[in-house]
Amino acid sequence: MQRPFKFIIMAGIALVLFYFVRESFLSDDNYLIPLQKEREDKDLSFRSRSNSPFEEADRRSFSNLAYYEPNLDYRVKVQLEELEQKDTLHMPMTNGSTEPYLRYAIASFELEGQPQRLTLYKKVREPKEELFVPFTDKTNGFETYGGGRYLDVPFKEGAKTATLDFNRAYSPFCAYNAEYVCPVPPKDNRLTVAIPAGEKVYEKPHAGIE
Repeated sequence: MQRPFKFIIMAGIALVLFYFVRESFLSDDNYLIPLQKEREDKDLSFRSRSNSPFEEADRRSFSNLAYYEPNLDYRVKVQLEELEQKDTLHMPMTNGSTEPYLRYAIASFELEGQPQRLTLYKKVREPKEELFVPFTDKTNGFETYGGGRYLDVPFKEGAKTATLDFNRAYSPFCAYNAEYVCPVPPKDNRLTVAIPAGEKVYEKPHAGIE
């Protein structure tokens, strides 16, 4: 009679260890540390002369970008509906021109208990296995850049799912310098909820502060 009881105990321990390892994998070294490194590297590139979107004076006063604290609730696995007919959308740009993108797939998911949909795009003649997601949400103009933010989504042909990691949502270069030309998120990518994750609005330092 002891063997079944011992088996149940061991199974319980194994289940606890599984969830511990799973949470550690997602929330510690394998997720948070690389994410923080990405953010530090971006700050470093923005301080350099060759990669910074800032004008020289603003580059010299730049310290770092601001972000929400990472939140795994905004790392969302989504179902993909690949579009049979991948129409070309001439996406509006901030200077009034357009740039061609393929409407590649529809992502369906849920946030804040509400169903959401986003269109995932692929740049015409873009060789990378990556989809582009320009989007707006209820934080725009308040805590994040008013023109919306972007996501780059790793993707392989034929995949039925993808991960939208809003902790990696970023602002376009025109958020820092009006001389840049950036895609404007299409109407069908307006989320109905706030996404308090990823990059916040950049606040230029006051004059005289280095």
